[in-house]
Formats: sequence, structure tokens, C-alpha cells
Amino acid sequence: MLDSGAGTALPVLRQHSWEKFTVPLRPCIMDRTAAAPTRRVSSLPQFNISTSTLAFDQHFTTNAKGILLLAEILTGMLVWILIGGTDYFRLSTLCWVMFVSILLWILTICLFIIYLTGVHSRIPQIPWTTLSLCFNCAAAALYLVTAVVEAFCVGQATRGRHNYNCWAASAFFAFLATLCYAGSGYLSYRLWKTTEEEQ
Repeated sequence: MLDSGAGTALPVLRQHSWEKFTVPLRPCIMDRTAAAPTRRVSSLPQFNISTSTLAFDQHFTTNAKGILLLAEILTGMLVWILIGGTDYFRLSTLCWVMFVSILLWILTICLFIIYLTGVHSRIPQIPWTTLSLCFNCAAAALYLVTAVVEAFCVGQATRGRHNYNCWAASAFFAFLATLCYAGSGYLSYRLWKTTEEEQ
């Protein structure tokens, strides 16, 4: 092939060199991939995700604790919505009422979700009975002060005006929320007392 003309030798040389080098390279590439490990070993801990599904307690909203938590969420929401629709920012006491009612409303929703999904039974390291007792007693005390402060603010508004009506209704619902938190505190106390006696 080298004796023939340069024009014909070059294409033939390319064709032969292409066929020569492609055939033996395939086994080399296959050997390298076959030698490589097919599975990576991770140094991170493996978590079993399939067992972390949340189960809803269908009977929670029908017992006394669930009903009181729903009543606390509803009355707490009405307290801050009724104040929020007025010129509450002119009185610093009503700003404090808004802070307390929104904070306790959010915490009550979190507690409701924890009990509804059964998270409290999956994390036994936290003393849920004691935590619930402390939260409900503190919330009842805060809402009692809030309701009294708000009832005092109603006297400063002009009777029959929008602010007066909203503040009076909000004070009423603040007293209802106090009763709901006191009831939840009583149920939590009874549960806490029985748990302490069993230990």
C-alpha cells in the first residue's frame, strides 16, 4: 500500500488505521467499566423514610381535649381579627393584646397539629403532659389579663362606633378563650396527676 500513489495510500491508511484502533479499544473501555464499582458506599447514615409517615388520630377532635383546642383556636382567632380591624395601634395596651392573642393562637395551632398527627407519641423524650399543663395555665393567665385590659379599653371608645363594637366583641371572646384554656389546663392537670401517681 505504501508503494501506490500518495493520494490513494492516505485514504486506505486512514481506513485501515481506523479499523485497527477501534476494535481493540472497545475491550479496554469495557474492562475499565467492568472493574469500576457499581455501587457507591455513602458515609452518611441511612434513614428509613418509609416508617416516618404521619397518622391522624381520627377521634382526637371528638374528645374533650380536641374540642377545647379547636375552641381555643376559634376564639383566639376572633380576638385578634376583631382588634385588627380597628385603630388598635393608637393604644399601646391593645398592641399588647394583639401580640398575646396572635402568639397564643399560633402556639395552640402547633399543639393541635402535634396531638392530631400523633407526634407526641413518637417523641417520648418530651414530657408532653407537663408541657401541656404549663402552656394551658400560662395561656389562661395571659388571656385573663388580656381580657381585663381589653374590657378597660372598651370604656375609652365611643359607644356605638366601630371601634367600640369590635373591642367589646373581642373582649367577650377573650373571656371565652380564658375559659377554654382554663378547661384545658384542668384536663392537663388531671392527666398529669394520674401519670405522676402511676410512676
